[in-house]
Amino acid sequence: MPETTMPNPPFRADHVGSFLRPKALIDAREAHRAGAIGAAELRAVEDEAIRDVVAMQEGLGLESITDGEFRRTYFHTDFLLQLDGVDEAGGTQVKFHQHGGKELEYAPPVMTITGKVAHARDIQRADYEFLASCTTRTPKVTIPSPTMLHFRGGRDAIDADAYPDLEDFYADLAAAYRAEIASLADAGCRYLQLDDTNLAYLCDDAQRENARRRGMDTDELPRLYARIINESIRDRPADMTVCVHLCRGNFRSSWAAEGGYEPVAEVLFNELAIDGYFLEYDDPRSGDFAPLRHLPKGKTVVLGLVTTKLGELETADDIKRRIDEAAQYAPLDQLALSPQCGFSSTVHGNDIAVEQQAAKMRLVLDVARQVWG
Repeated sequence: MPETTMPNPPFRADHVGSFLRPKALIDAREAHRAGAIGAAELRAVEDEAIRDVVAMQEGLGLESITDGEFRRTYFHTDFLLQLDGVDEAGGTQVKFHQHGGKELEYAPPVMTITGKVAHARDIQRADYEFLASCTTRTPKVTIPSPTMLHFRGGRDAIDADAYPDLEDFYADLAAAYRAEIASLADAGCRYLQLDDTNLAYLCDDAQRENARRRGMDTDELPRLYARIINESIRDRPADMTVCVHLCRGNFRSSWAAEGGYEPVAEVLFNELAIDGYFLEYDDPRSGDFAPLRHLPKGKTVVLGLVTTKLGELETADDIKRRIDEAAQYAPLDQLALSPQCGFSSTVHGNDIAVEQQAAKMRLVLDVARQVWG
């Protein structure tokens, strides 16, 4: 019989992190961008919205609690731009795909390295401390993977005068992350998630070809990224859980990449020194469960079987059937369940409503109880 409880994260029913923003928060962010309100006024609105989303998560029965990522514009830029030596350039044009065959043109921002990378200040500590003050459950911090400062721009986005040798860049990047993780640990954080689109993009033939055009060896990139992540988290406390979330893009209910995990699975599961994986598995574009055969003992895969891109609710029987399929490749007691990705932060342009978001979270919790107790 599988274990019926998970005393440490990731939990049997978990969540990637972001929730749909309430209108009051969307309006306040727009007012701040227009200069109509200051940073303190915006933060007060964020605080109120975070208290509400924490209460929602606790009311549903979740054990891990996030701030909904309500303080962010993008999942990566708000964090990365606070590191010394990091700037923002124009985006890389990407076609995002939607259900029904529609396409959406979008250019996510590219980070550029203009000087030596360093951790100049605490980035997430105050946000973590506020979140922790709002809940008695396990607060989770989500931050972008350090690989986000390499994949989209490659060598051309890293100043050659600052870093003639890329190994020095990798070392400084990892050191900056170690400093931030130490700050979070000192504040009490014991559940950290790294959001990484790049390892998932390396499962997509078109994205791999684009990376090769940027001068990258796509067969070696997974090992390089595993090394950077491992160096970034190497000094974490023994009781801090670190997970990685692989995402193929989630923008206005659309995605940028597809393809199964086979190209990265062996490195992902055996060379990354982390505790758990949040993996998209909500539709055929994520491939089958066969890559889970590489999962070693002691690690957990959180199966993202419930889509956050469409409002239609899956059935409990269908979700349980897919868990059974996954258990043919990985032990059931090393599996857990979540929605496939965060709920896109803003309501505008999404194909899912707030009440549907809650229904999907309830489904995840109900199925987890039925499967694991």
